[in-house]
This record gives sequence, C-alpha cells and structure tokens, in this order.
Amino acid sequence: MQDLKQELKKVIQKLYNLDFDPEITPSPENINADYSSNAPLKLAKELHKNPMEIAKEIETFISAKGGFRSAAARGLARSPRGDGRERRDPVADIDVSAPGFLNISLSDDYLTTFIDNFNPDISSDKFAGKTVICEFSDPNPFKVLHVGHLYTSIVGDSIARLFEYAGAKVIRANFGGDVGLHVAKTMYALEKKPLDSLTIEDIAKCYVEGTAAYDDNETSHQEITKLNKEIYRINTEDLHDSDLAKLYWRGRELSYDYFNQFYDSIGIKFDKYYPESSVAGLGLKTVKEQLEKGVYEVSSGAVIFNGEKFGLHTRVFINQEGVPTYETKDVGLIFTKWQDYHFDKSVVITGSEQLDYMKVVLKSVEQYAPDLVEKTAHLTHGLVKLPGGVKMSSRKGNFLKAVDVLDMVKDALKTEYDSTDEVVSLAATKYAFLKYKMGGDIIFDPKESVKMTGNSGPYLLYACVRAKKILSKGVENAQRANIRDDGSGIASEPHDDGRERSGSRVRIPTPSERVLMKKILEYNAVLDEAVSEMAPHKVANYLYELAQHFSRFYESCPVIGSDQETERVKLVKVYLNIMTHGLNLLGINVPEEM
Repeated sequence: MQDLKQELKKVIQKLYNLDFDPEITPSPENINADYSSNAPLKLAKELHKNPMEIAKEIETFISAKGGFRSAAARGLARSPRGDGRERRDPVADIDVSAPGFLNISLSDDYLTTFIDNFNPDISSDKFAGKTVICEFSDPNPFKVLHVGHLYTSIVGDSIARLFEYAGAKVIRANFGGDVGLHVAKTMYALEKKPLDSLTIEDIAKCYVEGTAAYDDNETSHQEITKLNKEIYRINTEDLHDSDLAKLYWRGRELSYDYFNQFYDSIGIKFDKYYPESSVAGLGLKTVKEQLEKGVYEVSSGAVIFNGEKFGLHTRVFINQEGVPTYETKDVGLIFTKWQDYHFDKSVVITGSEQLDYMKVVLKSVEQYAPDLVEKTAHLTHGLVKLPGGVKMSSRKGNFLKAVDVLDMVKDALKTEYDSTDEVVSLAATKYAFLKYKMGGDIIFDPKESVKMTGNSGPYLLYACVRAKKILSKGVENAQRANIRDDGSGIASEPHDDGRERSGSRVRIPTPSERVLMKKILEYNAVLDEAVSEMAPHKVANYLYELAQHFSRFYESCPVIGSDQETERVKLVKVYLNIMTHGLNLLGINVPEEM
C-alpha cells in the first residue's frame, strides 16, 4: 500500500506538477478491487476540474505506461529479482468510479513474488538518529499502584516500542511525588507504625487514614500542613537522623522496591526515575527567574500563572509558604529532561484529568522556552472501569489495585481453561487495554479478556501457536522426504537443473490466500500510522484482522500434504513473522504451545 501511494504520487507530480500525498485505502467489499483512492476528489478544487475527469486522466496515464513499475513493498520485501530483470508490477488493473475514485487491483504475480521475497527484518528509519523520552506510569511513593498505573504502563511501553521500531533511541522515564501533601498525609498516620515491620500495605492504609484526617479534622489538617514543610526540608537537605527522617526514607525505599517488583512482573523496565524532589529545585529557580520577567506574578502571597490571558485557568506555582507546587515541579522536570537528554521528542502520558493542568504548565513554559513545548506531546487516557461502572477512589480506599487486576485475569483463566500460564494471562491483560484507542474510558472485563475466541490476547496467541505447529510439520515432512530445508520450515524440492520449484513459476493464489497476502502487504502502512499517531491500538486491531484472515485461510486451504505445500508453508511463515513482530510491539510474547 505504501508502494502504491508513492507511485501514485509520482504520477500526479508528472501530470499536474503538484507535490500531493494521495490517500490509498482498502476498497469496500462491494468494489471489485483491492485498493481505492479519493485523490481525484481531493485534487478537483486545486485543479478546477471535475473529479471524474481527473480520475480518467490518471487511469489513462497509468494504463498507457503499462502500470506502475516499482520495487516490492518498501521495508518488508527485498527486490524480487537480483538478476537485473524487470521488477514485478503491483497493478493488474485500474479503473474509475463515481464521483471520482481510482480503484486498483493488485496482480497475483506481485503478491506471490512479495511473499517469496519477504524480508523478515522489519524496521523503519523514520526516527533514526532521534532521541525520544517517554514518560509514563508516574506513581507516587507512599501510595499503592492502582489500575490506572497498570494501564498507562502498558500503553506507554508499547508507544516506546513503536518509536524503537522507527529507529529512535528511547528513554523510558518515570516521574513521581516523593514530597508533597500526599506524603505528609501518609506520614501523619504512619508515625504510629513500627519502623522495623513496615510494609507497603501499611503505607496504602495510612494514606487513606491520613487523607480522612486532613479532610475531616481541623487540628489534623494543620498538623499535616506543618508536616508537609518538614518532610520537604528532610528531603531537600538530605536529613537522616531524626525518627521522622528515618521513617520517611524507609517508606520511600519500600515504595521504589515495590514499584520495581511490579514493573518486572509485567515485563517493563524504566531507564530513569525522576523523584519530584530531584527536579523541584530547578523548577523553583526557573519560576522565580521568570517571575522577574513577568511570566508569572504574585497574588495573595503566592506565585501564579494567569492562564485566563490564554483562555485557560490560573494555577499556583509557589504557595504562600514558599513551597513549590506540582506545577513548578513539572516545570523543573521539563528542563531536567532537556539537560539530561536533549531530546527530539518528549512524550508524557497521564490520565485525562491532568489535561487542563498540563495545558497551563506547558502554556507557561511556552512563554520562555517554546522549542521545548513544541517537542512535547501530552497524551491522555480515560478511566479503567469494571463492568457495572463503579467509580473508584484511592482517597476513599475503594480503588482497584494494579495487582488486583492481574490476579483477576489469572483467576478468570484458571476458571475458564484450568490454566495458570502467566504468559497467556499477561497477554490477555495487555491486549485488553491496547486494543482500545487511547483517550476515552474503557470497560475492562477479566472474563472477556481470556477468551480464546473474539478480539482477545489469547486468541492472537493461539493463532500464532497454530501457525508454529504447521511449520513444525513442514520441517518433519521435509526431513522424512529428504528434501532440502533451510531451517525455516520451508522446504523446496530441487529440479533436475538445480533450480528450485518455489519461486520459479507464477501461480494463481486462491481467494483466501490472496486476502491473507494482501493483508500482510498492509503491515508497513499500519506501522507508519501507529508511529506517527502514537497509537498502539492500530497495531492491535490490524493483528486481530490478520489472525481472522489466517483462520479463514487455514479452514479453506490445506497446507501440509497439499500440492501447494511449499508455497503455503512459506505464506504461513511470513504470517507468523508479522504476528510475532506486531505482538512484540505490544509487549506480548508468543509461547511455543498453549
């Protein structure tokens, strides 16, 4: 599809002297073609012509030239011939339809040659030489990871993998509040606990207890406010001698150990942790400097950014006690990231409730560092809800913990299939999140996530394992028949003249083979969109559709023992390579058996 797009672009350049990027999409089922383009409709206004007239001009030009002459699909296949002979033409037929569409049919020769010369090294250089920092998950020490942290961790890691596929050097970063009011609330209740036997569960309970005390009791409110300033001093001055300091540092240590253990359990590793205390100083310095230049202003003893001037709301950056707020720490984070990595792109992933907050922070920084804001992309996701839509809150203590979600999926897998396979349960969890477009709320149903049918992680894994079994049988057949096998599961019987049967003749694929081949051909374009839009769901949805096409192919086209065994085994291998690559971009491993 990418190849067709580039060739159509060249035709439009030749005919109309325009640098125009045409859209090419799979044709609707009622159109007897493989791909369609609305380029004539898009060009009509600029050329002051009827769309059908433009469509017929393009069709005539391509037909007169004998079709597109191009290499096999860029990035997925090597040149079909290495002997200097003419390359395969992708177009078998092109026609037009009202009100101005180009309908393109691919040649069988092109499709089979593409499969024969498939390049398993799927890669892109779209971000080659670029540094991308992906910040996600962002849990706060002294609080327990909840389902939102699990969701953003899975999505953030997949986006990082997409940039790595595109050639970027990627830094996975994690930002969390090791100082702040939430710490003071936890510490207020935590002071009553023995230090030696302290656990992360104690910390979780104390946050709920401390929050209730802060909200409901004026005396406790004042004590927690005072404690907040003392904790900030312990951190910034690196104090360790007092009982409060010992409790603080022990609590922080337990929190980070807990985070690392959890991330390891879901196969995610962070390159950099940014505690808020490590960036607060630079943020405070920057805000004070820009206060003197008029970006920020003093109001009622606090330093604010007047967002109303920009159609936003006003936020406090330094409170009346002189303590930097979350806003100032985010300012410090932006500049610390830049000092550390001089990034080409910074991706920040948060819940949607942070959208307006980040708009104010970034708008303030835009006034004195517009280049850094331009390099920053803030992505948001909605809430994760269980069936029934019960609203949960970590402040009230009725939230869904991240580990609870993983356990719920494991229990569902055990109940449904009497399986305890952690590879499958983790795939079920990850895919259940990644198949949705990021932005809105999602309903997470553990029972649905483990089903072996439908749009689920286990279904995709099973579709891969089935392909592996076919390839294994292909190797066994080759060994029994003493036919050459290169170790890939693809056997080719030699002719008397030494040539191989596979690839030496043009064959006509069956309809289900053709559909599967065409879907494989689309993979590069899907990846290009997924990288550009930072959208893992596009990969997930593509893989589901590809697995469905493979299932139909498997049902209608016998592979092992058929007259077309060599060619079909090769097609299965290409399919499995695409599936494995795509699932890896989602952070999902494929097991050998299920």
